[in-house]
Amino acid sequence: MISKLVARRELQLTLALSALLCLAGCNEAAPDPKTQIGAHPDLPGQEQYLIPPMHIAPAAGWQQGEKPAVTDGLQINALATGLQHPRSLYVLPNNDVLVVESKAPGTEPIKRPKDFIMKWVESWATSGGDTGESNRITLLRDANGDGNPEVQSVFLDHLNSPFGVALVGEDLYVANTDAIVRYTYHTGDTKITSPGETLTPLPGGPIDHHWTKSIVASPDGKLLYVGVGSNSNITENGIEAEKNRAAIWEVERATGRWRIFASGLRNPNGLSFEPQSRALWAVVNERDEIGPNLVPDYLTSVKDGAFYGWPYSYYGQHVDPRVQPQRPDLVAKAIAPDYALSSHVAPLGLAFYNGNALPPSYRGGAFIGEHGSWNRPQLNGYKVVFVPFADGQPNGPAQDVVTGFLSKDAKSRGRPVGLAIDKSGALLIADDVGNTVWRVTGAGDQQTHALMQQ
Repeated sequence: MISKLVARRELQLTLALSALLCLAGCNEAAPDPKTQIGAHPDLPGQEQYLIPPMHIAPAAGWQQGEKPAVTDGLQINALATGLQHPRSLYVLPNNDVLVVESKAPGTEPIKRPKDFIMKWVESWATSGGDTGESNRITLLRDANGDGNPEVQSVFLDHLNSPFGVALVGEDLYVANTDAIVRYTYHTGDTKITSPGETLTPLPGGPIDHHWTKSIVASPDGKLLYVGVGSNSNITENGIEAEKNRAAIWEVERATGRWRIFASGLRNPNGLSFEPQSRALWAVVNERDEIGPNLVPDYLTSVKDGAFYGWPYSYYGQHVDPRVQPQRPDLVAKAIAPDYALSSHVAPLGLAFYNGNALPPSYRGGAFIGEHGSWNRPQLNGYKVVFVPFADGQPNGPAQDVVTGFLSKDAKSRGRPVGLAIDKSGALLIADDVGNTVWRVTGAGDQQTHALMQQ
């Protein structure tokens, strides 16, 4: 027994030292990530690693009086604090805000030394306040619109790693990690106590690598679209574990029947319909471990029946040799996404803007929440960016809108995840490390509200 414990400790020490050696290489120069933003990103040569570079901003949280920075013409304040991993947001017709608080389900298998190191390093980035309740939905009610909710209460509890929410009529759909569940909702409800009804199961455990399930209803309300991420980085858990994953599902609301709408999308999130074209769009987290500037995460329209490459290729038909056996037949079909966001920014939130509360330059474009990198020497992401649109397509470089989630000593005060637009036109941001929902308004919004109240 003693010898086994000693051997285990020696293994852990060896792996820890390996990680530290890897981290020591994080000062090496990496290409400018700005060269990878837009329709035609720079794609450097692939690199292969025994242990990939890992550099994560340790979680620090927000100190009293701290908040993110915003660009000119905007202001930001906390709408709600003291949450437990707020991941996504949904605004109900009466302007109540649903905050989905969620923790990852279970654990993934550790098969290789680098799996242990990755888990150890990634644990630095988790929120320190993990003692409270999560896997629930909290309701925020700000009846007078002053940015200070009169109600912050539990709306729906005892969920299984929830993420996406969609309302059609009186049917409220919650995408748990393993199923879409339907509840009855009446305008003004502050709590749901019914058990709900499963509309359709979704791929969940026992391995559940990408567990977040984004959901959106079609404009006519007849269909639901659900993002189902892959079960690995690059099929290291076996191709069978990827069945019906790395895809966007189309689900009939009336029957629960589903089909694969689009595939080859490693981890699609932020599913949204672009207001002008009414096309489905998503942000997608691409693969890791082949270089600091590979592979760019992206924003794309999602075409019915299209294949976007994962795992066999990336950004169209650039082959990933790590996947065996190869599938040249599928690579030949792979299409490139519309717009690169640069590598390893981990986009999880997407919200098209049609409001009037922010400066006019934002109208019609897309806000994107970038959770932040772990797989490159220089940190990337950890911010909210804006991509202008024209005629239903991206039209210009991404602009930093909300920053300051990283401290000067490269610690994470917060990490943006899901986004939403409230009925006043304010941008809402779920911050799952800062355990806060932030509200971004125009710079003169508070003064205008105060005058209206007089």
